[in-house]
Amino acid sequence: MPDQLTPLLTNGQAGEQLALLNEVGGKVGTTLDLDTTARELCQVLVPRVADFACVDLLDRLISDAELPDEQPDDDTMLRRVARSFHESGESSSEWGHVLEEGALLAMPRSTPPGMALQRNQAVLVPAVTEDIAVDYAAALGGGPGLVPVVSGRSMLVLPLSARGTVLGILKLLRLPDRAPFDESDAATLLELAARAALSLDNARLHRAESKVATTLQRSMIPTRPPRIPGVQIAHRYMPGDRRAEVGGDWFDAIQLPGSRVALVVGDVMGHGLHSAAAMGRYRTAMQTLAALDLPPGQLLRHLDNLAQKIGDDHLATCLYAVYDPINRTCELASAGHVPPVLVHPDGTGELLEIPAGAPIGVGGVPFVAKKIEVSDGSMLVMCTDGLVEVRGGDIGAGLAALCGNLIDPKRTPDEACDTVLDRLHSDDRKDDVALLVARFDGVAETEVATWTLAVDTAEVRRARRLVRDQLAAWQLTALSDTTELLVSELVTNAVRVARDYVQLQLIRVDKLLVEVSDDNHNLPSLEPAESMDENGRGLNLVSKLAERWGTARKAVGKVVWFEQPLPRKN
Repeated sequence: MPDQLTPLLTNGQAGEQLALLNEVGGKVGTTLDLDTTARELCQVLVPRVADFACVDLLDRLISDAELPDEQPDDDTMLRRVARSFHESGESSSEWGHVLEEGALLAMPRSTPPGMALQRNQAVLVPAVTEDIAVDYAAALGGGPGLVPVVSGRSMLVLPLSARGTVLGILKLLRLPDRAPFDESDAATLLELAARAALSLDNARLHRAESKVATTLQRSMIPTRPPRIPGVQIAHRYMPGDRRAEVGGDWFDAIQLPGSRVALVVGDVMGHGLHSAAAMGRYRTAMQTLAALDLPPGQLLRHLDNLAQKIGDDHLATCLYAVYDPINRTCELASAGHVPPVLVHPDGTGELLEIPAGAPIGVGGVPFVAKKIEVSDGSMLVMCTDGLVEVRGGDIGAGLAALCGNLIDPKRTPDEACDTVLDRLHSDDRKDDVALLVARFDGVAETEVATWTLAVDTAEVRRARRLVRDQLAAWQLTALSDTTELLVSELVTNAVRVARDYVQLQLIRVDKLLVEVSDDNHNLPSLEPAESMDENGRGLNLVSKLAERWGTARKAVGKVVWFEQPLPRKN
């Protein structure tokens, strides 16, 4: 190794160092983007300090934002993240073709960059000799053509080290018409590199957090809408600008008893990992509360109370709607969210006026629900503000466009989502977008049978007869024996605990749905087969003979339900 490649430990002049550090401090690290920070560093140094500057960072740092455990060696791969050169210099045309941004390289210890990287020390070469240039060109894979680009130049290589870890190197070159780098320059620029490395490491940590936040958010966003009789659902999630932080937008469709469905769209204020985590908590809490079958206004009230108790410092807007395909109603409540649009069967869009409430987490604000009648063939459009906010304009303009003749209710919800995004979404939007479209088809009255039973064990026989007669009318006698048996078990359990009523309901859609409700809120439990406790034994039969089954609390009481597949038609 030539004698010129010696680590520097001397201090520079304090005044010059302070002036340069102040300038760099105001121009480097203006964002939390890793590439931008590296470019800012190169641009502030050229041409004031050097004629050529480049930042090479550990490739693993770029690919997965994690630092390797081992120390850099001759096989450590670096990636050129940024470079800048003095375009009026005599070598500008040559530098423009050497190792562009994105190039991969390895720096052995025998080269100035490799020594700086592996020793974590500044390396000064006042004038690069031909021997050093040849070794350097060979390491870069640039061949003989690279030798004259660096030969005779003054080179200073500085480690970019933060929090005890080397992130990469900063390499500087000066042409022969300038004074070569000296120890004073090296000391000043070493301090500058240390400060810049902190900005780069902050950007790295931010990238790692954003990656975790994105993964967390995507894992909680539904990929497929549920298939629920009487309603068709489609949804879309569009991430914001790739340079922006991940948001807290979410949507959901939750099946409720009676073939009803809860439709949810929400938006946690803020960005980043904490917002994504808050979104997960809100979504889980809402699913839990929805399982209690609470009215929309009460559900938002409980969600707000829960946010106060857990001390979540993230506010969230939310829209919660419950569609009943049998009664053809939709009940909605809002927590400071963008109002939905109801597209009528004739294509007319109506912005629903729902009491706005306040975001979840504010506390002490009532949530007032609104119930409307909806016609078969109408569509409900719910979205987050990222879709309708127009840069430089009012959110009303986006809502007006959504209310225009944008959606054809005769098309599918999937097609409606595509149309809305094509017309309203643009690639330069910073915020995430969540969009949910539901087409209300309803369930025909002829497909529903409901009876109220007295709290009397004699009603078990009546329930079996009602089921047998209804299935015969629907030409589903093949399901009669199993369905009668399961209904008798559930009605027996219900009359044992009910106070005032028991309700039996059959719904024929793409399957046979049977529900038994009562006014006792205690959910039955599935007992082991060998248990001597009679209570809950009937659920063993239900779990074995039904295709699907479950229990859920209602605003008053509970419901136990099961499903049977319809016989195949010959």
